[in-house]
Amino acid sequence: MSENSRDNAAGFYYITEKMADRLTQLQDAVNSLADQFCNAIGVLQQCAPPASFSNIQTAINRDQPANPTEEYAQLFAALIARTAKDVDVLIDSLPSEESTAALQAASLRQLEEENHEAAARLEEVVYRGDMLLEKIQSALADIAQSQLRTRNGAPSQPSPAES
Repeated sequence: MSENSRDNAAGFYYITEKMADRLTQLQDAVNSLADQFCNAIGVLQQCAPPASFSNIQTAINRDQPANPTEEYAQLFAALIARTAKDVDVLIDSLPSEESTAALQAASLRQLEEENHEAAARLEEVVYRGDMLLEKIQSALADIAQSQLRTRNGAPSQPSPAES
């Protein structure tokens, strides 16, 4: 197997692995949504006041303390809405049907090209940094030699680099 085909295979594995991770997240979010619906229905059934058909019973229910059913309804509505938004985001992050293997390979080639360009720029910056470091070290060595000569009382002589 050539190095290029190994790189393409590794890139394809990365894309499918990343997609599988999104699919797992999507499956988990849908399962969570189903759990929230079941819990919401169960809690609302448990806490809901009995239905009444007479005007007298309605007047009696108004005098009773507030029922936590409304709070539960708002809580579950918020949880379900948030999870539904998460599901939408995960669905939007999946590759489209138009994303074929050829398009993915072209995208990988473009990313590899950008990577090589960035690597070349980095090498140039490192080279210039090394050159600058050598100049600084040379200047520091000259300064150190000048200070040693001054302390020893010897007259300062220009270094060969200064000539």
